[in-house]
Amino acid sequence: MSSPVPQARTLITDDGVPIDVVHLHGDEDLAIVVAHGFTLSWQRPSVWRVISRMRRFGGVLSFDFRGHGRSGGASTLGDREIKDLAVVVAHARELGYARVALVGFSMGASVVLRFAGLIGGADAVVSVSGPGWWYYRGTKPMRRVHFAVERRLGRLVTRKLLNTRIHGGRWDPVPVPPAEAAARISPVPLLIVHGDQDGYFPVEHAQQIYAAAREPKDLWVIPGFGHAEAAASNALLDRIGGWAQRAVTAADGARAAGQLLG
Repeated sequence: MSSPVPQARTLITDDGVPIDVVHLHGDEDLAIVVAHGFTLSWQRPSVWRVISRMRRFGGVLSFDFRGHGRSGGASTLGDREIKDLAVVVAHARELGYARVALVGFSMGASVVLRFAGLIGGADAVVSVSGPGWWYYRGTKPMRRVHFAVERRLGRLVTRKLLNTRIHGGRWDPVPVPPAEAAARISPVPLLIVHGDQDGYFPVEHAQQIYAAAREPKDLWVIPGFGHAEAAASNALLDRIGGWAQRAVTAADGARAAGQLLG
């Protein structure tokens, strides 16, 4: 029998933003939620490859962040995006998945860390190629990102060429940065993945997140790996999917042991 056809639908966040979500059914009780990077969409080939690969390890949900693709609203670069992720995680639970693992890339990595640390509701968290702190301008690609975000011309070009609508105001207040949020994720298992050839964020970002987080946590610095979805090999994606499966199983065992001891 063939697999069910993937389905897309619109969910509404608690601040009224429509979010476009796709669901690929899986045979397991694990849902993997894939959170894309800045200017991308679940329909972009690099993201779809990640989604399709993660299907080997459970059901998969992915979505367009606000201001991206077919979702409404405007991007706030990782601030209000935790509301987008919250509605997708809630939907995964409604679909009957007992366990939910979050896998975020670049901007999506900062969002999964902030969601898991500030809101909660995930059973495992993976941050891939994510920043540890805000306002980083130390690489040429990040200086281009700041131009796209901070200048009216940059926002216009990003909207016209990349179908990404960016909120024009400054953060007020400045949201909790990813590393600080990571410190609040425990006892949920956390994996930080970063490439030693990342052109956007140097490895120090991953190291800061890892240092801030508490156990259980893992850090993979991958030789030759660049940045986010486009650079992730199928072998690396399989390794991440396998980690997510093992992490939620181990977490279930730890909870069961705690209940017996209690």
